[in-house]
Amino acid sequence: MIRVLIADDQALVRAGFREIVGSADDLDVVGEAANGVEAVRLAAVHRPDVVVMDIRMPELDGIEATRRITAELTGVRVLVLTTFDLDEYVFEALRAGASGFLLKDTPSAELLAAIRVVAAGDALLAPGVTRRLIAEFAARPVGPSPRADLPTTITAREREVLALVAAGLSNAEIGLRLHITAGTAKTHVGHLMLKLAARDRVHLVILAYRAGLAAM
Repeated sequence: MIRVLIADDQALVRAGFREIVGSADDLDVVGEAANGVEAVRLAAVHRPDVVVMDIRMPELDGIEATRRITAELTGVRVLVLTTFDLDEYVFEALRAGASGFLLKDTPSAELLAAIRVVAAGDALLAPGVTRRLIAEFAARPVGPSPRADLPTTITAREREVLALVAAGLSNAEIGLRLHITAGTAKTHVGHLMLKLAARDRVHLVILAYRAGLAAM
């Protein structure tokens, strides 16, 4: 059973998401928060697998709530909600540790699928809008030296896999591109996450862009 916490300052939105999530046999809503402070507190109490997090909330916004949850609660992943597909705040939410984002008008089936993806430790990279957002976010200067070289422990094959992850390819697609099995591609991705201390595939994409492995 995947445990879900819903955080949104609009009661009707929370009710809608609760009904959708509750309709799935493998998902369970363990709590609801009307602001970021409640989200952080309830995440610590219930230890959900996924927090569906609105960005714009009173008292503490979703960005800072995401930062605190991902920093303090190992294993709790955050899926942020936004009204617009290129909401400025989404970039900061990803920087804060979110594993992906959804539009508020996402169809029910896609919401359920997204929660399962994030709970499994993956990230939302398939939709083209997500790839554009990640690419733009990753290309933005961070501090005086945005370029970051990869560790010498990264092999040539792993560099190839990392570049394809940054392009938004799935493990199966990477396997086809490199003429390896999807299982082997998954193994390479796992090694990359360990060597780069990446939270998930979103984090890998950001690191790939910063290392210059992905074309803009």
